[in-house]
Amino acid sequence: MNKCMPERRAEARFLCADLVRVEWCDRLGRTRRSSAVLEDISPSGACLQFEKSVPLDTVLHVRHSQGKLVGTVKYCLFRDIGYFVGVQFAQAQGWSRDAFIPEHLLDLEQLVTRSADKPGKRRLN
Repeated sequence: MNKCMPERRAEARFLCADLVRVEWCDRLGRTRRSSAVLEDISPSGACLQFEKSVPLDTVLHVRHSQGKLVGTVKYCLFRDIGYFVGVQFAQAQGWSRDAFIPEHLLDLEQLVTRSADKPGKRRLN
């Protein structure tokens, strides 16, 4: 996480890797379309990786295999390999596992819980 960007989510985020199609209107009213990689997701938002930047406050339509999510761009940062765009979903259009399960979904909270439940390994000296 970028030191300049404090964590603002109230609920857990799930890491994932899935290719999605994204549509939005630019400032001239033209429809733009692009592919993006869904990096993480939570009920209130997601992080998408784009090849180009997307302006703040742009309304995005994120199309996935089971439908679409609608949200607004809250940040856009360039990091090494592309632009990472934070999207806050419209309240009525939030994400749930019932509506869409991204490919390669990883629940970090569940992973940590399972790790803590396993007995420790004994080291041989």
